[in-house]
This record gives sequence, structure tokens and C-alpha cells, in this order.
Amino acid sequence: MKNFEEDLKNLPKLPGVYLMKDEEGNVIYVGKAKSLRSRVRQYFQVSAGHNLKVSVMVSNISSFEYIVTSSELEALILECNLIKKYAPKYNILLKDDKTYPYVKFTVDEAFPRVFLTRMANKDKAKYYGPYNRVALIKDVLFLIHEIWPIRPCSKIISKANPNDRPCLNYHIGKCKAPCVGNISREEYALAVAQVKEFLDGKYTFILNKLEKQMHEHSENLEFEQAADLRNKIFGIKKLAESQVATSAGGEDQDIIAIARANDEALMQVYFIRAGKMVGREHFMLDGVKGFNSDEVMSEFVKRYYGGAPFVPREVVLQTEMADSETITQWLSTVRGKSVLVTIPQKGEKRKLVNLAAQNAQITLERFGDKIRREEAKTKGAVEELEIALNLSGINRIEAYDISNTQGFESVGSMVVFENGVPKRSDYRKFKIKSVAGPNDYASMEEVLTRRFMRAKKEADELMAAGKTIEQGKFTTLPNLIMVDGGAGHVSTALSVLENMGVNIPVCGMVKDDNHKTRGLIYNNNEIVLPKAKNAFKLVTRIQDEVHRFAIEYHRKLRGKTQIKSVLDDIAGVGPARRKALLTAFGSVEEIKKATQEQLIAVEGMDKRTAQAVYDFFQRP
Repeated sequence: MKNFEEDLKNLPKLPGVYLMKDEEGNVIYVGKAKSLRSRVRQYFQVSAGHNLKVSVMVSNISSFEYIVTSSELEALILECNLIKKYAPKYNILLKDDKTYPYVKFTVDEAFPRVFLTRMANKDKAKYYGPYNRVALIKDVLFLIHEIWPIRPCSKIISKANPNDRPCLNYHIGKCKAPCVGNISREEYALAVAQVKEFLDGKYTFILNKLEKQMHEHSENLEFEQAADLRNKIFGIKKLAESQVATSAGGEDQDIIAIARANDEALMQVYFIRAGKMVGREHFMLDGVKGFNSDEVMSEFVKRYYGGAPFVPREVVLQTEMADSETITQWLSTVRGKSVLVTIPQKGEKRKLVNLAAQNAQITLERFGDKIRREEAKTKGAVEELEIALNLSGINRIEAYDISNTQGFESVGSMVVFENGVPKRSDYRKFKIKSVAGPNDYASMEEVLTRRFMRAKKEADELMAAGKTIEQGKFTTLPNLIMVDGGAGHVSTALSVLENMGVNIPVCGMVKDDNHKTRGLIYNNNEIVLPKAKNAFKLVTRIQDEVHRFAIEYHRKLRGKTQIKSVLDDIAGVGPARRKALLTAFGSVEEIKKATQEQLIAVEGMDKRTAQAVYDFFQRP
């Protein structure tokens, strides 16, 4: 183990985050500390009595960095972000990268909307959920749009514009068209308030109102309207029955329990909203061996709520958390209001915790093998790839491809896999700017140069601002680069990296005569991967994904250019008239068939331009 005595002397007695790195510069552990000097020094003390996992981690430390923060709370937030970014080998990691369906209510808009989303952001909207059944959300939204005039469109409406035209939703009775002033803000606000009560689980008021309206229609012999309301009432009652009441107080709670086996832990979460259980979900944690249950619980709470858009009023835990006070303070910061963290010993809450713990154990026993098989396809495949290439520490793989049609609209694509799983948020598209004609090598050179120049520029900006490069969006570099092609493409990539002063292994993904993945070119040798191995399947997935992403972008650009090349060659036709023509006729082929009278009738067209369009397509 390296001697860090001098480095340790310079550590400040301040709160912050520390990053342990191996010989290749990979981040293998991220931690936070109230005092960086005290905490980091503990790792290198012989008398510390570390467990086996920590001892192995310490033996692999080649260097460390630290980031000073203004408080322990700020250190916790930064720690969460860095663990999510690097997925360090020796941290407890949340294996499940799931997205959950929520109902989003845009209460901050002039005319709010309500819709299903899986991209819940930290914005001013109100989120309901998460739900573990999409069908339930669809039932909820169907009822809302059937009963209240809440608009289903995504149009930005700051104020009503009588000159606008209402869309199809208005004509089929699904919207009152606030965009054109067909409903006042006051009437719309009343509907919004009622929808909020409905989503909060307060069904009684809504049911009483609808039943009163139903009886009024029935007394007036308006049986069709009465039957319609009867169906809506039935739908609300059915929805209410599907949500099991768990408390009389109507609280929002998450119940969290744990089951453990070997190096894994399964966390069971019950979601209780307005006193009713709306769903449950399980999450897998990896790397828990050697950690106490209170440490595992605290790591899960940080990982889970670090990415959740909603933190309930109360978080009910099976066990205590390590560093409970700071984490509770952080949860309150994320929520924007006080959060109560409890560990019940008796009563209804303890019964729910015991039920969650029982389900966690059953789920771990039942699905543990399946989860391990899924892991073999991802992390296991990466480990096989490391053995085949005689490399270590492969966490992030970036793959590149070029797509063009005889040099027309050449594009490049970059896809990212971390721990064998696609990280779509880091995908990038490149429109080739400096290369004319079908030159894949030159195009690949441009793409890679732009990618790493962007990383260098951002790193310089961060350092100038007194920040670390770990805080950048583009400064995370891959441990392995894959290019779609053979030795020529690999040589081009290595040349770019050498000029940039970057040392990253590069592989070429080669195909057979049937355009199927055959193997890898690495260090001028072809590496044959057995087709039955997970490593081969991973490479195939990467090659297919980067090719798909490039083709998709190329088709999009090619389609836009083809439309422009036909219509924009006509005198008097700009973007607005081109759009109007395509809207009116649907395609260029239909525009060709149009008469002069039909062309003049298009919105925004004058006689002269209509004649020019007609003559353009009728010319020999």
C-alpha cells in the first residue's frame, strides 16, 4: 500500500467529500466526512480494525482527492451526486435503475394540466405516486378528463387568445378550450381545486356532488346524462376500493424494510398516500457485505430519495440509520418541508414494517436468482470483457458510429454503457461539419476530436472557477472506447486520443459477411468472443445500439433536407408557407396534384405564390 503520510497531513479539519482512486485513476469509493482529516486518516491506521471489504478497498487505493464543503449537509448532497456519477466499486450501490409512473399536476401554470410521467423533475409541479401499476394511473386520468374540463394538451398558455383556433379535443368535448377564452380562469381554477381534492384521495365530496347532479338529471328525465354520471360515480368508487386504507390520519408515508443475503440486500418500500396504500416496490442493493443494517438503511435512503421527485411527510423505517440526524435534515431540504423519520416499536406502523420485512424476505428468496441472472448480463458481461481484453476497471464504455448515404448528411453517434447498462442521458449526436463526401475515417476523427475537446474545455472552466472536474457534465471519460469498424477506424481513434493527450483503450467492433457482430479488434489482433458468453452479447447490444442511434439521427436530417430541397426551391415559399402546405395536403405528392384554386385556399398563400407552386410541379 502506498504511503500517504504527507497527503494526510495536509487534510483540512472541515466537512467535505473524499474520492479514493486506484492505479488507473478510477474512483473506487466516495465518502463524506464531518472532518476530512479525521475520517480519511482512519482508513490508513493499522489499529482501525477494518472489515475485510474495507481492507481490500484500502489496499487498492493509489491516490485520493477531496472536496471541501460548507456543511455536512452539503457534503451529503455532493456524495450522493458523485456516487450516482461514478458507481464506485466499494460503495453500496442501488442496482435497480427503475423509473416509476407518477401523476404530474402542473399547478404552477396559468391553466394547469394533469398527465402521466416517468420523468419527475424537481420543479414547481405537484406529483402523485409513485404507482406500481400504469393501468391504475390511466384509470385515474380517464376519470379526471371525463369529469373536469382540465386540458389534455401541452400547449403553453399564458393568457387566452380569441384569435387562436381550438384543437380537436375541444370539438370532441374533451376540453373547454381555455386557449381561446371559452372558460374563465375562475371556473378553471374551481375545476383544478376539485381535481386536487380527488388526487388527494378525498372522494366523498366529489361523489356527493356527482350523485346530486345525477338525481337532478333523472328528475328532469335527462336519462342519458344521468346514466353518464352514474358510470363516473361507479368508476370513482371502484378506484377508491382499490386503495387499501392503512391509517385514519390520511398521512403520506413510505414504509421501508430490509432483507439480506450474502453481498445483497433487498429493500421493500410501501407507498402510502393520503392514508391509503397505492403501491409497493422492491430495490436491490449490491456490495452490502461487511456493513451493518443501519449503514445499509442510510445508504438506501440516500440513493433512493436522491433521485425521487417526492418525499413524503413521514418515512417509517425498520431499523435506525447511521448518521440519522444529517440524513433527516437532508430529506427535509429535498422535500422543502419538515420530514419525520420514525422507527416504530409497536402499533399499526410496526405491523406495516413487519409486513414489509416479510415481503422483502419472500421477494429476495423468490427473485434473487432472476436478479443475479440479470446482473450476469450486465456487470458479469463487463467482467468477461475485462478478462478477454486483459483490462481492469471498465465501468464506462463509449461507442461511436458514422452514418451517411454516399456522403449525404453524414452524422456521428455516441452511446454510453455504464456497468453494462445503457446510460441514455449521456448519448450524443454529431452532425459532421468539416468532411465532404463519404469519408468515415475523417468523420470519426471529427466526432472524437469534438467530444474530447468539449471535455477539456469544460475541465478548464471548472478549474478556473475553483471547482473539481468531477462536477462537470462532459468530463467523465470512458474506460474503454468502441468504434463500429475495423483496424482503420481503431487507428483513427487512437491518433485522435494521442493528439489530445488522452490514454484510453480502443476496440473496433467488426461484423461478419451477414453484418452480424463477429468480434473485436484490439491491439491489432482480433479477439474472438464465444457467442454463448455474456461479453459477446453485450458487444452485440452496444454495436446494434450505436448503429440504431446513428441511423435514427441520419434519417431525421435526411428527411428534413429532402422536404426543404423540394419546396424551398419555389419562389415565395419559406418555412411558414411550407408548413402550411404540408399541413393542408399532408405530403409533397398531394401538393403536386393540387389545383390552383386549392393552393390559393391554403392559409397564408397569395395568388402569386400559389401560381408559382402550381407551375413548379406542372413544368415538364
